[in-house]
Amino acid sequence: MTVSNTQAMSPATAAAAQNGTNVTGSGTSIANNFDQFLTLLTTQLRNQNPLDPLDTNQFTQQLVQFAGVEQQLKQNETLTALLGVSKATTGASAIGFVGQTVRADGAATQLKDGQASWKLDASKGGTGTITIKDASGKVVQSGTITLKAGEQSYDWDGKTSVGSPAPDGEYTLTVDAKDVYGSAITVKSEISGVVDGVDFSTAVPTLMIGAIKVPLDRVRSVKSGS
Repeated sequence: MTVSNTQAMSPATAAAAQNGTNVTGSGTSIANNFDQFLTLLTTQLRNQNPLDPLDTNQFTQQLVQFAGVEQQLKQNETLTALLGVSKATTGASAIGFVGQTVRADGAATQLKDGQASWKLDASKGGTGTITIKDASGKVVQSGTITLKAGEQSYDWDGKTSVGSPAPDGEYTLTVDAKDVYGSAITVKSEISGVVDGVDFSTAVPTLMIGAIKVPLDRVRSVKSGS
């Protein structure tokens, strides 16, 4: 016996073929056309084998599955809308930082007019080797300092290791510290400066202090620019 192409298909696919429906349509068309699903079920009932009818539990499962897909699509749309609102709110908040002095976690800061400063937080007292590098990674200054436990400042006068003035720009500081017993000391560094712009090209808006980029989640304190 010859079986037609339509009969060889599954009931859902056969119904789609008879009705000229594309079963590979977008998720949006599925979510917005519940009648199409009911049409497929009706066609399944109409075309089932009378000697071997489909179990009604199968139809129930299909309805449950479709409802689950429908709900998931709606949830995805809601989450997308919420993310858009959240990003817009975060962007509006970031704009409020412009003109304010912020303090944030970070090792890179700006040398301007021969002055650059970092805040250091040492887990305990000891000595540390300071290394300052320019934006290209070249070491321009290094030396040894005494550290006390807790917060302290390190100010750089912009002079290189040979005593010449370094040009204004971005510089990164690293500290390799040890206590009196030679054990390593954890030293965290922070930077501060006046925010003069916001970069919206990243997933999370980034504050700009000159050429230095400061993610919002690294900001520790904000002080009025006035």
